[in-house]
Amino acid sequence: MGNGMNIVIVGGGASGMMAAYSAAMNGHEVTLIERNEKLGKKIYITGKGRCNLTNNCPIDEFYGHVVRNPKFLYSAFGAWDNTDMIRLLNEAGCTTKVERGDRVFPVSDHASSVTRALTDELKRLGVKIRLNTYVSRVSTDDGCVNGVMCFAKESTRGTTGSEEHIPADAVILCCGGMSYPTTGSDGNGYKLAEDLGHTIIAPRPSLVSLKCSDSWIRQVQGLSLKNVSFSLKRGKKTIFKEMGEMLFTADGISGPLVLTASSIYELQDLGSIDLKPALDSETLDRRLIRDFEESSNKNFANSLDGLLPKSLIPVIVNLSGIDPYKKVHQVTGAERGRLKDLIKNLSVDINGTGGFDEAVVTRGGVKVKEINPSTMESKLIRGLYFAGEMIDVDAHTGGFNLQIAWSTGYLAGQRR
Repeated sequence: MGNGMNIVIVGGGASGMMAAYSAAMNGHEVTLIERNEKLGKKIYITGKGRCNLTNNCPIDEFYGHVVRNPKFLYSAFGAWDNTDMIRLLNEAGCTTKVERGDRVFPVSDHASSVTRALTDELKRLGVKIRLNTYVSRVSTDDGCVNGVMCFAKESTRGTTGSEEHIPADAVILCCGGMSYPTTGSDGNGYKLAEDLGHTIIAPRPSLVSLKCSDSWIRQVQGLSLKNVSFSLKRGKKTIFKEMGEMLFTADGISGPLVLTASSIYELQDLGSIDLKPALDSETLDRRLIRDFEESSNKNFANSLDGLLPKSLIPVIVNLSGIDPYKKVHQVTGAERGRLKDLIKNLSVDINGTGGFDEAVVTRGGVKVKEINPSTMESKLIRGLYFAGEMIDVDAHTGGFNLQIAWSTGYLAGQRR
């Protein structure tokens, strides 16, 4: 892109707003097209409406939180990192604060503060914002972008009126993935890219709950566990193991630990919960012996109150195979060993993930090998750029995915 070019950006979410800011700062004529009635619709629901806008950890630590294709982001993070984003928002009137886990939020605790600050910046820079407009295709001439075809969009009746061509020297696609489709990220961006010859790595939900077929799960629905360990095994190899918080749902497991694990989960992976990760096997056995001595005349079913959450006890008792009415002093060493192993390795039979409607982010998208990482320009079509969630990069929770959106958006708008 050279100075004074016409830049059209498709999608007014995080990456689109940042691409518009970056391109306008470079002196380009920028038109930002958004299918919804307002910009940043998905930003409004991030961080439970508070907007976890980035993470304050050192940028070299960011790469460890990017699940797929972290090296692709070197230039993007080099061009615009978390400190740049925090500075921009503070200067634009949205003061920020850092919370647990280095998560960054607006001081107001309202996502609207972030969107308003960025929208004000775009207006100040003269960006033309077209809302309720649906882009049907990117037009090209001799392998080079020359604009987009679009319709006015009415929320109740779909697209209306005749198709309009908006000319452009460059088009930046910032259409999002497929998570939370009600915000407009319904996969249309993938179709626009595919129509131009790009390969789409099959989109899947990520940072999402895991579904389990175990019949006992429903008995503990709503139970939250803290300081437990959750692991995933693929064959004989442990591919994920972390400590933290998790939650039982009506049909599976969720919570921070599980959302992180979901980013690498594949069908056939085996899940396991260590309910007492702070105690090694021998220490737990000594603890059980002590507890059993104190409850020697109780029924086994009534002897675990000090060790496990109340609603989980009947489940563990049943899974242990030990007669719940057996007196504790009659429990054999072999039975106690089975109980210990169960507490250290409570297996869950995972049979899938939640859907896009609850996924925080999409894994998959436009293949990174078809995008120049130092510019975000397509290697197939001149003048076509990509940013944000529609690229095959995704990260853990904690503000990392939004920073990817800010950074790739900024870099895409940077070409002079």
